[in-house]
Amino acid sequence: MATNIVWHKSSVGKLHRQELLQQKGCVIWFTGLSGSGKSTLAYALCQALYSRGKLTYVLDGDNVRHGLNRNLAFKVEDRAENIRRIGEVAKLFADAGIICIASVISPYRKDRDACCALFPEGDFIKVFMDVPLQICEAKDPKGLYNFARAGKIKGFTGVDDPYEPSLNFEIVLPEKGNNITSPYEMAETVISYLEEKGYLRA
Repeated sequence: MATNIVWHKSSVGKLHRQELLQQKGCVIWFTGLSGSGKSTLAYALCQALYSRGKLTYVLDGDNVRHGLNRNLAFKVEDRAENIRRIGEVAKLFADAGIICIASVISPYRKDRDACCALFPEGDFIKVFMDVPLQICEAKDPKGLYNFARAGKIKGFTGVDDPYEPSLNFEIVLPEKGNNITSPYEMAETVISYLEEKGYLRA
């Protein structure tokens, strides 16, 4: 890291931006296996918050790899850098007062923990999509599990690379013992959490 750089402080800070937007900046980090419904839920949540007049932005793992992270592959070190960059961008959005919704497999606990450490306490909300591998593989919307099982994709999470659950998720979906299955119903669970924690008001 360069040493000849200085942080330039703005006279307009996060609190001013939050007052303008009438919400508090944070990141909602959806994590889980491929096919667990992260992106579907992320965009359902985005729509639901938009209908309430709240400003959000979705950082979808695949979408980010089309631009910012297009130079990264899927080796362990590239995956770590992919998550690091997404975490840093999410931090900028949150600082802008925006509710940032990240939808990324982010299989390694240490990478998620490193992102969490970038944020003030409470502003990094981990949401685990607790969907078993068998269900994700049966859905296989992108056909990736078939490629992985055939050996055409190496290091695929859930097949020949692990997913490491966190020890303390703020929200786990779908809720056990509950009939909640619709992405819009699950989005309401997240919104209830945001309301309870005060993120939907300045």
